Amino acid sequence: MRTSGILRKPWANYLFLIVLGFIMVYPLLWLFASSFKTNADIFGSTKLLPGSYVRDAYSLGWQGTGQYGFQDFFMNTFMLVVPTVLFTILSSVLVAYGFARFHFPLKTLLFSIMIATLMLPNASIMIPRYILFNKLGWLDSYLPFIIPAAFATGAFFVYLMIQFIRGLPRDLDEAATIDGCNSFTVLTRVLLPLCKPAIFSVGIFQFMWTWNDFFNSIIYISSVRKFTVSLGLRLSLDASSAVSWNQVIAMSVVSIVPCILLFFLAQKYFVEGISTTGLKG
Repeated sequence: MRTSGILRKPWANYLFLIVLGFIMVYPLLWLFASSFKTNADIFGSTKLLPGSYVRDAYSLGWQGTGQYGFQDFFMNTFMLVVPTVLFTILSSVLVAYGFARFHFPLKTLLFSIMIATLMLPNASIMIPRYILFNKLGWLDSYLPFIIPAAFATGAFFVYLMIQFIRGLPRDLDEAATIDGCNSFTVLTRVLLPLCKPAIFSVGIFQFMWTWNDFFNSIIYISSVRKFTVSLGLRLSLDASSAVSWNQVIAMSVVSIVPCILLFFLAQKYFVEGISTTGLKG
């Protein structure tokens, strides 16, 4: 039996993966290295390492501009992101459980409408949504992000949870019912522990999307004291005509640290949730 040339040369596979990994990581390396460069080095040189090191970019950048620093922007972002993620997980699990395990009138129609919302471009609902939130008095607050998350408006997350719950055997529900569990305790005691990979996937996706969201934040938030990290970075560019790019880049590096830490800490469950969603056991 012949072995292929690739299998006879495993070092070639490792070399290819190393080169590919370096290409993918290079933008992050450049971002980190540029936080120690001067403006002249950033725009006038293609070298990765700085010609002259700037050591105070992180401390000066953290101070921000005016009376608000990045500690305020980070606190605001966590106040926005954490409730949004928690409500998204809770509402998505409840709605997905109903679609995956129960039969009720107009179920097919409601499911079709939910899937149809995935195909709506964001531009088509931006103005009606803004008018609605304006009439409710929610502008310049975090309510336009938190309240919709509590009502399972993220069809992608609901669909992901539906597919995962459908892959769990119904025998588990029947056995729990025989033992005296009602529909709610079946969800909390039997299905939720098994849905941990999908729940982590929903949480990571929503955390990163909300954390990095600039467009919706700039639409609904107007007070500087309520700015998130993404808006704080933009504020640094508007503060003066001469932008200290090393400080902006330094705060950009700091801003991506929570997303990177969350991904690597929950990587096991995230990969399992993505790989098993939609597979029926």
